Order: sequence, then C-alpha cells, then structure tokens
Amino acid sequence: MINLEFIGAAKTVTGSKHLIRTSQASVLLDCGLFQGHRKESDEKNRKCLGQDIKLEAIILSHAHIDHSGALPCIYKSGYRGPVYATPATRDLCLPMLLDTAFIMKSDAEHINKLIMRGVKNLERVEPLYDEKDVVGVLSQFIGIPYHRTQNIAPGMNLTFFDAGHVLGSAISVLDIEDEGQKIRLAFTGDLGRKHLPILRTPEAPDGISHLLMESTYGDRLHEPIELTASALAEVINRTIKRGGKIVIPSFALERSQEIIYELKSLFEKKIIPPIPVFVDSPLTVKLTEIFKLHPECYDAEAFALLHGEQSPFEFPGLKYISSIEDSKKVSSSPEPCIVISASGMCEGGRILHHLQSTIENEKNTIVIVGYQAENTLGRRIVEKRPEVKIFGKLHRLAAEVCILYGFSGHADQNGLIEFAESIRKQGHLEDLFLIHGETKAQVVLKMKLRERGFQSIEIPGPGESLRLV
Repeated sequence: MINLEFIGAAKTVTGSKHLIRTSQASVLLDCGLFQGHRKESDEKNRKCLGQDIKLEAIILSHAHIDHSGALPCIYKSGYRGPVYATPATRDLCLPMLLDTAFIMKSDAEHINKLIMRGVKNLERVEPLYDEKDVVGVLSQFIGIPYHRTQNIAPGMNLTFFDAGHVLGSAISVLDIEDEGQKIRLAFTGDLGRKHLPILRTPEAPDGISHLLMESTYGDRLHEPIELTASALAEVINRTIKRGGKIVIPSFALERSQEIIYELKSLFEKKIIPPIPVFVDSPLTVKLTEIFKLHPECYDAEAFALLHGEQSPFEFPGLKYISSIEDSKKVSSSPEPCIVISASGMCEGGRILHHLQSTIENEKNTIVIVGYQAENTLGRRIVEKRPEVKIFGKLHRLAAEVCILYGFSGHADQNGLIEFAESIRKQGHLEDLFLIHGETKAQVVLKMKLRERGFQSIEIPGPGESLRLV
C-alpha cells in the first residue's frame, strides 16, 4: 500500500504539504505556511497537519516560506524526526525562519497596539511560533547533496536533483517499496526555468513512475528575461522623470538577488541613470552572503562573477539596509530611488511600510516581479483595486502598478510541458499530479498535456487521498 495525501498547495499555491504513507512509514513532502486572509491562514497554520500523524521524516524541497515556514509549528507540536534538505537549503532556512518568527512577532505587536489605540475591526494576533522553535527544528536538519541517495525510512530512499528555482532547490525523487510493490516518485517542489541568471537549468530524473509537478504558471508564458529587463528599465526611467520612487516587493531569496543582478547591468550599460538603490531587508543581506558559500548551485557565468574581482551583488549607489532607523529614513524621503524589500507577496515585513508611504502618490511605481497568491495584498495590488488595506487601514491605490512576471523563477506553461515530456521519455510515467497552482492554471495545463498524449492527469484538492499502488 502506497498512499498520497494532498494537505496543502492543492488547487492553491501556498501551504505546500504532501503526505506519503505506506504500511511501514509516513513521510511529509514540504511543510509550508498558508498565506492569504489573515484569519483563515492562521487557522490552517495552527492546525499544522490537521491530525495526529506519526512522521518518520520530512523532506524539504527549498527554503521559501510557503514550503518551509510551518516547520517550527510542527516542531512546536512535538515532531523530533529528521528534516532532509540540500546543504544550501539547510543554511538558508535558519535566517529565513528566524526572520519569519521576527516578522510574526513585530506584526502582532503592531496590530495589537493599534487595537489598544482604539482601531476597530481588528483582532488580536499571536505569533505561530518563536525563535526557540526555529532553532529547535533547525537542529533536526540533515543536509544531503544533489545525486546522493539516502535511506530515510523503511522502504524509502531519497535522491535530490537540481530544480533550478532558488539556491539549493531540489526535485525530490523517492524510490519506495512496500508489500512487494515498487514505485519511483518525483516531487518537483517549485520548478525553475532555463537560462535564468545565477542558477543552473532544472534536471529531469529518469525512471519516474509517478510525478507531482507544480503548475503555478500552467496557463501562461513568460517573456524572455532580456525583454523583461528592458521593461524594467522603461518603468524606472519614466518614474524618475516624474520624480517618483520605484518600490519592488521581492522575495528575499533568489528574486532579490536576480533584480540586483539585472540593475547592475542596466546601470553599467547606462540604460538607466544613477539613482540610489536600497535593499531594505536584513534577511536579503544574510541570504546574499549564503549565496557565496554554495558554488555547487551556480551556472558557469555566475560562478565566474562571484569568484572574480567584481561581485554581481555590488555596484555604486547600492546600499543594503539593516537598521530600522535607516529604513524609516528611506520610507519617509521624497527623493527618487529604487527600494527592494520583502515580503514578495506583501504579506508582512518592511515592504508594508514602504507601500503605506508611497501607494497614494501617482508619481510612484510599484513593480511586481513574482507570483501573488489569492487573498494576499500583492494580489489586490496586481488587480489594481481602488483601495487596499495596509495595517488595517484603507489606502487609495494611486501609484502606477507594473507587472513583470518575466523575472519569475517558476517554469511557465512551455517549461512545465517540456519537463513532463522529458520525464515521460526517460521512464514509465503512470500518473501525473498537478499541484501548487490555482484551478484555472491547472485546468489549462491539463488540457495542453492531454493534447500531447498524457493520459492519467489528476488535479487533487486539499485533503484528497489517493492510492498509488
């Protein structure tokens, strides 16, 4: 008996959790936070797995919070087993999870102060976990390099392959044997794109019989990165011309480094004028340092740059900000500049303060460079709603909104189809499960895959359980 249960990232893009059960063991693929409506997400995250399940192991595809952010929750609830990840993912998770705990604490304190001052329609907030839970779960991590096979539970062997999405991201391949039945299952986590800066192209493991594939951009195509960089230059130039600020909500891991990488090129080629660039994220500073420790994840060009005389993450006019005081100065200054700040979906952190100070001024521009999940502030900005709520207060959306999905670290429709076809050519693919996508994107991708001869394609819903053999 080999069963697969879809707990999170099923017909949605957050809260990645998928449970594999055999007669001998239960193993969890990813342990991510749900993001969206504060109350609904909080309830889901506090339930963690939603039931009393004895786990032998957790496998982590990469360090993004929608894949790793609930690990301290599960530790807090009593889990003391191993968490398997690549060495880069292990190193990234410490600052990322500590930052998440800090943001939870800070946001809770801010909202609770507003309640004490008499602001209506707000509910008190308690952090999901604290720094002790983060340190505790990090002590359970076991780093496994790419292509090294490790037994993780009775009848289960794990091998990581490069997913090309963020530093250390992995496609998890499980060779499972139970009651005389054998399968070779691959879980993509988030699948990257070919020919992006810094990282290598995603690998396609062979011999796969069951594939869990993300589908975030299953209904659309990305522009080439070169065209996206040109579009970024255009929006920067026109915003500077009208005397405004450019605010870029960005994931601290990978997306921020890629934006910095592109800005350096635009400045050096004099495509945009020299103006201050502030990376207002202590986490991004820490993660950029970790990048330098893991050359095993770079493509050849990034490897040469990172070990040459000029870092791709440094240039004149670029300043990394850590202190709250400096952050406040940038937020309150009317001078034209570029601000890159987390979180990428505008659900917490310093980006909220920058948006609060710029969103009502038509001179300014908000540049969206990553996917925005349903019910997040970032999604409401993408939808260009007349008013959006920040820290419980409505603000008029007057700033220009520019959407540049070409910077996305996710494979687009063509990339997903090409990956699935590579898996099929190299093995005996029996079942394909579309996860980590909204229903519209999944339905379109399923139709495209059917046109190419894929037969057994499932779009599982949250809580659905399927028997594989």
